[in-house]
Amino acid sequence: MREHLAWPFFDDAHRAWAAGLDAWAAGNLAAVPHEDVDAACRALVRSLGAAGWLRACVPASHGGAFATLDARAITLSREVLARHEPLADFAFAMQGLGSGAISLGGSDALRDRYLRRVCAGEAIAAFALSEAGAGSDAAAVQTSARPADGGWILDGEKTWISNGGIADFYVVFAQTDPEQRSAGIAAFVVDADAPGFEVAARIESLAPHPLATIRLRDCRVPAEHVLAQPGEGFALAMRTLDVFRTSVAGAALGFARRAYTEAIAHAKERRMFGRTLADFQLTQAAVADMATAIDAAALLTYRAAWTRDRGEPATAEVAMAKMTATENAQRVIDRAVQLFGALGVSRGNVAERLYREIRALRIYEGATEIQQLIVARAVLGRDAGRSPQRG
Repeated sequence: MREHLAWPFFDDAHRAWAAGLDAWAAGNLAAVPHEDVDAACRALVRSLGAAGWLRACVPASHGGAFATLDARAITLSREVLARHEPLADFAFAMQGLGSGAISLGGSDALRDRYLRRVCAGEAIAAFALSEAGAGSDAAAVQTSARPADGGWILDGEKTWISNGGIADFYVVFAQTDPEQRSAGIAAFVVDADAPGFEVAARIESLAPHPLATIRLRDCRVPAEHVLAQPGEGFALAMRTLDVFRTSVAGAALGFARRAYTEAIAHAKERRMFGRTLADFQLTQAAVADMATAIDAAALLTYRAAWTRDRGEPATAEVAMAKMTATENAQRVIDRAVQLFGALGVSRGNVAERLYREIRALRIYEGATEIQQLIVARAVLGRDAGRSPQRG
């Protein structure tokens, strides 16, 4: 499954990184327990950090493997991990997304305090942008921030927060002037033990992951924990998502490739009417569609990551990749479930688990409909940056 590594989007460092991670994952992720998802995620963060794979989540200046946040390395990592173990992909992704704003916009002091711990798997990160009334329209955040006593006081709730309940710190986006919408948003780093911070509720999801609603009540944040000043927070959130939204496409590719591999193996072994399932033309047509959908998504995904890493505008390319990869993966996995028949909807079957895992990817970090708006506005010559976004 490494043929795409020969594509010209990658250099030798990317190929070596992906091959090394693939070998490590094969030997270390075969038996991840899922009875206690919180404990499993904590253990995976420690394991990924100890093995050095979280170095893709931070820049080299703070222990990372690449000079800057490298979209291709992050996306390749998510594809590999998602193919082996979806929960490992989740653990890796949230270390990157949760600390990405610090890497991109943090002061030297904030980077020194958090990034090496993230890289080593010693601190769990979370990205807190979304609210009950501010999902796709991220500029509508209502969590407030007001200056006080040389720092800031935050009030409000954030929800659908990945790593909520297990994170050691949260990058929180808050509004300093409601009339300004995006122009009033600032960003802060809030430690989980900060006075006034609490986990209000845990959220059960289709595919079990640590998710929560967090509440801030007169939560005091010191001035040195300001990550982005008022008016700069929204742009920092979008810059962060521009890197990690492409990696969502990578995770979708990993899920799709695993479903495809499992379905092919099953079709070659399953006998019916005196032949194997793979002998039937309807099966062959399904397999052809699956293979084409995966390659089409992969080409768009790694074009987007390559474009971003070259320092070129990539908003439309990233939107095309995220939209196509997640939608195609949903179709590929659905076909795999169908090929497995009753086994495909049996709890514990790989296709069944992937069916639950893929659904959220079509929503988070920008639902498919939002990606369509971004692409359309780019094509029509409008300002893509005005598009609503989801965090």
